[in-house]
Amino acid sequence: MAEHLLKILIIGDGNVGKSSFVHRYVNGQFNKMYKMTVGVDFSVKLLQWTDKEKVRLQLWDVAGQERFISMTRIYYKGALGCVMMFDVGSLSSFLSCRLWKQDLDNKAMLPNGASIPCILLANKADLAERAVSSENIDSFSRANGFVTWMETSVKENRNVGESMRRLVQEILMVKSSLDLDQPGPEDTVHPHQDSDSTARSCC
Repeated sequence: MAEHLLKILIIGDGNVGKSSFVHRYVNGQFNKMYKMTVGVDFSVKLLQWTDKEKVRLQLWDVAGQERFISMTRIYYKGALGCVMMFDVGSLSSFLSCRLWKQDLDNKAMLPNGASIPCILLANKADLAERAVSSENIDSFSRANGFVTWMETSVKENRNVGESMRRLVQEILMVKSSLDLDQPGPEDTVHPHQDSDSTARSCC
């Protein structure tokens, strides 16, 4: 049974629902209490991807204010994918996504120098108030190289698992093409190095 270790970043402004999204995805529950993330929160989810493959996801939930300080470079190291989230009722959180994406593309790259796969999530889609149109999100997503974008509602459990499945699918596709480019013992070494380094940086 092959097991892939994938480090995935969850980024975006504060109070858009990132921690609730991770909690819903990992534990299947909606947490009504808002607790501000300080620095980074770390969660793990194991997926039975196919009959012969497991995927272990390391989810790094990065605090909303972290974009303004230099720590993100450390958090982004070794990431293979990213969830960028904004609140569909908050125009400022949507506009911030441009800055988050620039920061991400500058600091997190695949071994071949390309940007890591990133999915854009318009969260709180259950609320009536909309500050951003689907057309705007769509054109922004295409112009900035996102894999795709989806409306999500953590509260109603809408597109939480689906969006993560789509991202993991993309990461594995990119990863297999990179593995083909770089045959050799490195492929078996990387996951162990990642897990050691993440353990050190977390603790």
